[in-house]
Amino acid sequence: MGFTPTLMLQLLAALVAGGFTTLTASPFELWWLGPVAMGLLYVGLHTLTPRQAALKGWLYGVALFASGTSWVYVSIHDYGYTGVPLAVFLTALFVGVLALFFAGTFWLYRRFIGPRWALLTFAGAWVLGEVLRTYLFTGFPWLLVGASYVDSPLANWAPVGGVYLLSLLVVLTGTLGAELLRRQWWVALPLAAIWLAPLALPSQWTTPVSEPTRVALLQGNLPQLLKWTPEGQRTAANTYSELTREVADETDLIVWPETALPMIDSQARPVLERVQSNLPPETALITGIVQLDENDRYFNSVIGVGNVEGSYQKEHLVPFGEYLPLESLLRGAINFFDLPMSSFTKGASEQVPMQAAGVAIGNAICYEIIYPALVAKRAADSGVIVTVSNDTWFGASIGPHQHLQMARLRALENGRYVVRATSNGITAIIDPRGDVVERAPQFETTYLTGEFYAMEGLTPFNRLGSLPVWLLAGLLLLPGVVRRR
Repeated sequence: MGFTPTLMLQLLAALVAGGFTTLTASPFELWWLGPVAMGLLYVGLHTLTPRQAALKGWLYGVALFASGTSWVYVSIHDYGYTGVPLAVFLTALFVGVLALFFAGTFWLYRRFIGPRWALLTFAGAWVLGEVLRTYLFTGFPWLLVGASYVDSPLANWAPVGGVYLLSLLVVLTGTLGAELLRRQWWVALPLAAIWLAPLALPSQWTTPVSEPTRVALLQGNLPQLLKWTPEGQRTAANTYSELTREVADETDLIVWPETALPMIDSQARPVLERVQSNLPPETALITGIVQLDENDRYFNSVIGVGNVEGSYQKEHLVPFGEYLPLESLLRGAINFFDLPMSSFTKGASEQVPMQAAGVAIGNAICYEIIYPALVAKRAADSGVIVTVSNDTWFGASIGPHQHLQMARLRALENGRYVVRATSNGITAIIDPRGDVVERAPQFETTYLTGEFYAMEGLTPFNRLGSLPVWLLAGLLLLPGVVRRR
C-alpha cells in the first residue's frame, strides 16, 4: 500500500471526520458537522482500493471512539481498580476493535459496490454498518450518527423511522452536499426534501391521558468505590430513606436509581418495608436492585413497594461490567475482571410491564436505553418509559451527556415521556418531543420532582420498527451492485 499524498489526505480527512462526529453529540451538539463528516468520508472513497478504504474507515473509527468514548478510560481506571498503563492499553484495545466495524464496512463497500450512484450506495452501506454494530457481539450502538439529531430540523423524522432513518438522512445530506459542490445542481431538490419535509410531519403522534402523574426522582450521589462496602450500604439506606421522606407527601411515584441499595433484594426488603410504612397508601416506590433467585442466579432488576405490581429484570447486559465473556479464562486475570456484581443473568425477552401508581411502566435499565428496538418493545405496551441508571462509572466525562441524549431520542421515537433516575446525574424528565422539562444538577445528593403524562397510541416507528429503513438501505445498494457486475 503506497502512502501517496492523495492517500494521506484521505486518511487525514477520516481522522477529522471522526472528531467532527463526536462534536455532533452532547455536550457539544454541533449537529451540523454530521453531514460535513460524512462528506469527508465520501469524497474520493472510490479512488481507493478496498484495503485503503478499510484503513480510512478504521482511522475514522479510531478518531470517533477515542474522542467520543474517552469515558471508557475513566470506567476502567478510576472505578475498575486498574493502573494507568493497563487502563490505557485496554482503552486503546477497545477503540481499535470497535473501529474494525468501519474498516469492515468500507472494505466490503469498495470490494463489492461500484462507483455509479455512489451518493446513494454509500448511505445505504453506512446504515447497514450501523445495524451490524448494534447487534454483532451483543452490540454497541453508541454514537450512531443519527443519535445527535434530536434538536435538529430533522427531529420530526425520528417518530417515523427512528435513529437509523436519521442516520440515513444525515449521510445522504453529506453525499448530496458533496455532489452539489461539484455543481451537480439537481441534487438540490432531494436535499431540500430531506430538510423541509419534517415541517409537514406531525409534531405529536401520541396523546396524553387526562391526569398527570406526580413523580420524584432520587439521586443519592454515593461514591462508587465505597458503594458495595458495609459503610456504603448503610449510607445508601439512610440517604434514600431520608430523601424519600422529604418527597413522600407530594408524589404519586418515587423512583430510586439502578442498584440504589447495594445489596440483594432479600437484604433490602426490611429497608424498603420501613420506607413503605411512611408512604401514603396510594404512593408507589420503585428501585433498581440486585435480585437473587432460588437457583443462585443474580439479576439486575427493578422492584417496587406500595402501589406497585410486578418487577423487571434487565435483558441486555453490559459485557465485562455485568457479565464476563469467557469467564473461565478471564476471571481473576486482572482486577477489572473482578468488579462487584459482574456475574448477572439476563432477564427474559418477554416481560409483563410493571404497574406503578396506576401507570404501565416500560423499563430500561442503564445501558438498555441505547437500544432502539428493545426500548420500542417495552414502550409499546406502556404509558411511560422509566430508566434507572448508575452513571457514576462515567465520572465527570462526556458519557452522561451522551447517555441522556440517547434517552431523549428514545422519547421522541416512541412518543413517550422518559423518566430517568441516576445515581449522580443526569437525572431528568423528558417529554414525548425529546425535550428535557426538568433536570437535576450532577454530582449532588438531591431529588427532582415534576409531572409526566402516561401516553396512548403508537408512532410509526413503534408500529413498524427499523425494518423498513434497513430494507431501504439495502435497496440503495442495488444500483452499485448491478453496475459492479
